[in-house]
Amino acid sequence: MTPALRLPACLALLALALLAPSTAPAAPPATALPGDSVYQLPLPLTDQDGRRADWRARRGRPQLVSMFYTSCQYICPLIVESGKAVDRQLTPAQRQRLGVVLISMDPKRDDAAALKKVALERKVDTRRWTLAAPPAGDVRAVAGVLGIRYRQLADGEFNHTSALVLLDADGRVLARTERMGSQPDPEFVAAVRKATSP
Repeated sequence: MTPALRLPACLALLALALLAPSTAPAAPPATALPGDSVYQLPLPLTDQDGRRADWRARRGRPQLVSMFYTSCQYICPLIVESGKAVDRQLTPAQRQRLGVVLISMDPKRDDAAALKKVALERKVDTRRWTLAAPPAGDVRAVAGVLGIRYRQLADGEFNHTSALVLLDADGRVLARTERMGSQPDPEFVAAVRKATSP
């Protein structure tokens, strides 16, 4: 066979290979979510800078999530400080792989200005931490998927679960803790470290 004939023969074989049906299973769509992902719930959030985005945009890296409200004087500041205590247990690289979102259960009062005030007062890193409010009609649904119980009182305050919830990159709950304070739950910290390690 002369060199002039080899190239067309190779191209013909390549064309046949490309046209042949593949026996490999098709990959699932990139947008498919696991059935137990909290991101199955559409949830528009407005953050401390007034930006609006669905929380599903947070998919792709682990998230530390909790619920709070800005006028709370005791337990909600403790929730924020507990999140910061977990953060301090991580390496800089692990911190960069973790998003933190605190979702208001009182969106009627927690506008962007109120959220921003708490972010500044509590000195959270807003490059990674987001304080946000959902539409009022979505509060019960998001509390439900996160396992947060709450009840509004006559004076406008709330009785509620104090919890930190760790989500994996696809929004599945990996771990949760209701231990609040400057000494974080070691098992929860271990789960966060594992989720944020390469």
